[in-house]
Amino acid sequence: MSDLPSHASVVVIGGGIMGCSTLYHLAKMGVGDAILLERNKLTGGTTWHSAAQVRALRHSRNLTRMIQYSVDLYSQLEQETGQSVGWIQKGSLSIATTPGRLTHIKRQEALAHAYGIEACSVSADEARERWPLMNAEDVLGAVWSPDDGRVSPSDVCAALVKAAKGQGAKIFENTGVTGILVENNQIKGVETSRGTIMCDRIALCTGLWSREAGAMAGAEVPALACEHFYLLTKPIEGIVGNTPTLSDHDGHLYIRDDSGGLLVGCFEPMGKPIKPGVLDENFEFSLLAEDWDHFEPMMVNALHRLPALETAEVKMLLNGPESFTPDGMFMLGETAETRGLFLGCGMNSVGLASGGGAGMNLAHCIVHGHTAYDLSEADAKRFAPVFNSLDHLLARAPEILGTHYEIAYPGKQLRTARNLQALPLEPAYRQAHAHMGQFYGWERPLYFGKSAEPELRFDRPDWFENVAAEVWSAHNAAAIFDSSSFGKIDVTGPDAEAFLLKTCAGHMGRAPGSVIYSAVLNERGTFESDITAHRIAADHYRLFVGTNAVRRDLAWFSRASRGFDVRIENSTTKYAVLGLMGPDSSQIVADCGAPELNDLGYFLVGPAQIAGNRVRAARMSYVGEAGWEITCLAENAAPVYGALTAAGAQLAGMFAQTSMRIEKGFCAMGHELDSDTGPIEAGLDFAVRKAGGFIGSDAMQQRRADGAVKQVFSLMLDDEAAVPLGHEPVYLDGQIMGQTTSCAFGHRVGRPVALGHAKLPLADGDRVQVDIAREFFDATVTLGPLFDPDGSRMRPQK
Repeated sequence: MSDLPSHASVVVIGGGIMGCSTLYHLAKMGVGDAILLERNKLTGGTTWHSAAQVRALRHSRNLTRMIQYSVDLYSQLEQETGQSVGWIQKGSLSIATTPGRLTHIKRQEALAHAYGIEACSVSADEARERWPLMNAEDVLGAVWSPDDGRVSPSDVCAALVKAAKGQGAKIFENTGVTGILVENNQIKGVETSRGTIMCDRIALCTGLWSREAGAMAGAEVPALACEHFYLLTKPIEGIVGNTPTLSDHDGHLYIRDDSGGLLVGCFEPMGKPIKPGVLDENFEFSLLAEDWDHFEPMMVNALHRLPALETAEVKMLLNGPESFTPDGMFMLGETAETRGLFLGCGMNSVGLASGGGAGMNLAHCIVHGHTAYDLSEADAKRFAPVFNSLDHLLARAPEILGTHYEIAYPGKQLRTARNLQALPLEPAYRQAHAHMGQFYGWERPLYFGKSAEPELRFDRPDWFENVAAEVWSAHNAAAIFDSSSFGKIDVTGPDAEAFLLKTCAGHMGRAPGSVIYSAVLNERGTFESDITAHRIAADHYRLFVGTNAVRRDLAWFSRASRGFDVRIENSTTKYAVLGLMGPDSSQIVADCGAPELNDLGYFLVGPAQIAGNRVRAARMSYVGEAGWEITCLAENAAPVYGALTAAGAQLAGMFAQTSMRIEKGFCAMGHELDSDTGPIEAGLDFAVRKAGGFIGSDAMQQRRADGAVKQVFSLMLDDEAAVPLGHEPVYLDGQIMGQTTSCAFGHRVGRPVALGHAKLPLADGDRVQVDIAREFFDATVTLGPLFDPDGSRMRPQK
């Protein structure tokens, strides 16, 4: 065995699919001295026992694109290395036995068309022809995806390693990492069982052990292992050659052939967590004990679907651990706490399907500073610190395992690890029968007035009338929208203006008392975030960022502050924010003792007193109705709220806010805005300084020179009963010209409404069709707001 180098540009820790793929791509990108350290042998943790299904379709374009890359990579590796990867492309068949599941898989079929994946609906009889052993008596329909397949996990990793070595990369097995060297929150090296290696960056691909490995570098990595089961049988009559993968998600099952027999796997509704320490450093190519009592309900479902199982001989019930995160999405990218520490872990049982594309994106992030395309939904910085609590992970991870096969009903909320962080006004909201949703640990009101849990469905939702009442309150009178969970970052110091002129593309030099909407761009001229800033004084700004973005944005601004005399403080929990919106707002603030707020112009912020408590009110709106965003100390929220409601303000939740935002045409991060999109494409170039001098200004100038145009459009559907949810393909003259991004019912316009991204030029008034679960609904394009109550100059904050 060769000696360890004393230095490497990048050290990859972990020899499963993510580690091997990341090393391969680092080598391909020119990092010739990259090395991989594996405590035992390659693939010995989770990868070796993976069922290794590769299904391309995911809920977003870029996640699908990532797995499509995996498919292409796995097929080309054999040509590149001569090493077989065991790629078997026999397709997949998804069946539905309930009306909700049928709508779900037809929505997936529509998505497949938008993403260029072949998929088609088939009848129950056609499904039975493709899977003769299946009991199809209760099958309502199915979707056939011919391009899906599976691979051999160990062979894929062997091919990746062989190719990486050919590019100069080195692999060291039986080399455990015992410590990670960090200085001033920056990676400096790794200590191993065979010596110390100094390095600039680490790719943490440690699978089941990622939470503990991250802690060695001072980083929070909320991932926990759960038991994962699949049954293997001896050969069965009727299994000849390779079969498609059969997905019976109503029964929580996936099924395929294996060595002439059957492999029957499950994602049961509630999994079994594994406490830290059970999987120690000696857990190599190991399995956990069979648990037939836990598997029995799934076995009953399997016997119903496959009667041949009744006489089949069981080879084994395989119980192999997999790691899961609090939201079911892997973690990819640099951590918030430690510079140079990059995560590629928490794969949620889709490591083989994702590994090729995820490894490429992780390597791209390490080399270029960003992923190859927007993967913000997998951002390593997205979790609130509270989710790293072991108690919360032990509760949440088993539920996440079960959500893999749940129907994606709108409004669905997770049940475990709830009530982690309460808004200052939570008691009042509970008293008003708020139905709450969890965002970054916060419980936020979705709508009010309904104590019972809603019935989830794809047609008009259970909360329709509640949301309608809240919208009309804001439109005809006044409503309170709670934005207290929004991140708040105070920037103070003599260089505050210069710092924000560098890091923000907006007009940050405006006078104290101004409210400034700004894009926060990267060097590519695309969105890292968007913010609203209150300039409180010459040397003091308060930045308001998205609820889910505070950890990421705080890291972004903190890392950009080097060389500036500024102080950056997370003041999120210190303040409450209440949006008072609607035509009666003016009378309400006057009745509450703050009539001077009516003299405040749009995009100005000023002090006032409400119920004897100091507030700071910004004249702006995120819902299109005139009003203020009122900031006060969190401990003063209750009396301020009490005064506003006593004066006539009603409560409104997030669903009403979203409906009104879409009608007004306001963009939101994670929907219309992401790191693939710039201000020109979003129609927000008016808020960007033309003089430049900010991060991304050169790229913005180039985009203008290249003729970039607005791509965001508004839609109003003709049919009142249509229920678009987002991501639906939009057709113009029979050709897919874009997709929806945000959808709701527009109560002020009386029709379903949406925002979308166009990939083909659109004109105001174009007639298009929206594909909702393979049913086509007519709609009209508007290049601007669908509803503008007063033609005001209000712009969105977050």
